[in-house]
Amino acid sequence: MPNNIKQQIQADLQQAKETGQLRTERIREIVKSAVSQVASEFKQGSTEVRSLVRDAVSAVIENFQEKGSELKEKGTELKDEVTASIEGALEGINSTRHESIAQTQTDIKRLQAQLDGEEEQLQQEVDVILAEIEETGKEKPASTKTAIDSAVNALKDSEEVGLLKKRYAQLQAQLAIVRANMAARYGGRNMEVQDYLDEAKHWYDKARPQAESMAVQVEQKRSQLEDKLGEAGTSLARKERQIKQTLRELLLTAADLFKDKEPATKERETIHK
Repeated sequence: MPNNIKQQIQADLQQAKETGQLRTERIREIVKSAVSQVASEFKQGSTEVRSLVRDAVSAVIENFQEKGSELKEKGTELKDEVTASIEGALEGINSTRHESIAQTQTDIKRLQAQLDGEEEQLQQEVDVILAEIEETGKEKPASTKTAIDSAVNALKDSEEVGLLKKRYAQLQAQLAIVRANMAARYGGRNMEVQDYLDEAKHWYDKARPQAESMAVQVEQKRSQLEDKLGEAGTSLARKERQIKQTLRELLLTAADLFKDKEPATKERETIHK
């Protein structure tokens, strides 16, 4: 089979051409299918796998070089076809590995949910204890009550802790978007990409400030990110290249938003303190 992969790809390309389906998306699918059938026989990263990719890409190049003198006239088209063949080859050799990655991510999400639940339970227990301590201070002298209230407030979640939690959620949202980009770029299935987008939205919602008033510029960027998240989800049903472009735009939008400071109103309050 490995020795015949070039012949197989060229035959499939010819068939697609005869039926009028020889487009970049179809080229990628043909190469991906041929490579994935053979890649499972070799060890990941081995010389055989690298040779397999070279043969697959060469098959596409040779197929479109047959016209010889017409090559110069279709230089841009050849670039797109070579790009599609490389993408298909990479997706083909990574298909099995992506299944393992997807399973690992599922395990991580399960553990993260378990950790979040345990942390929430711990916080609730601490809140109950602190509330009971505050209650006991009501019957104490004013000076004692003030000391108890001050100590309890110092132990409650501070503004710094809240900011750390927000920044953590922002980083997790960005990381999920990065993973969606990587999955789309290197052969992940649409369901895998959608899972990452859902995860990004989950963390983004946790990172959103609760303040009612926000700077107009910051609000606009947040609206852009929400629009891009929605667009990325719906684009999964569209062409492959459009998906990747939308995901890249989403990543840039998230990076631009999350580097911003708190709303201007809050900054002014901090300065006046």
